[in-house]
Amino acid sequence: MVRFLVKLVINAVALWLTTIVIAGVHVVPYAPDDTAIIVTFLFLALVFGIVNTLVGGLVRIVAFPLYVLTLGLISLIVNGLLLLLVAWISDQFGFGLEIDGFWWGVLGALVLGVLSWVLGLLVRPLTGRRN
Repeated sequence: MVRFLVKLVINAVALWLTTIVIAGVHVVPYAPDDTAIIVTFLFLALVFGIVNTLVGGLVRIVAFPLYVLTLGLISLIVNGLLLLLVAWISDQFGFGLEIDGFWWGVLGALVLGVLSWVLGLLVRPLTGRRN
């Protein structure tokens, strides 16, 4: 449970940093106060985790030949589409992630992945490693 919460916070922080770095990726909180902004980022991290696990896993299995054929470069497009799906899902709630276009989504997914990886490396010594 603690590992799940740490990953959720890492993804929320990575998403926050992505919105700072990438001009075409924005987050609209459900209220203007600081608590609402934090909850919005945590909600988006949760939605992204669910979408990436369920839909992303299925797409990766079905599109495996394309991954092999393109030497994995198709993963940039798939991750961009998954981020756009998260934006659409959060839009159904009336707040959340806004992406200005497809290529902003691809760039945002690339930056989000790199930042999540770096933050995970930084936090890993703190959480310990279980085999």
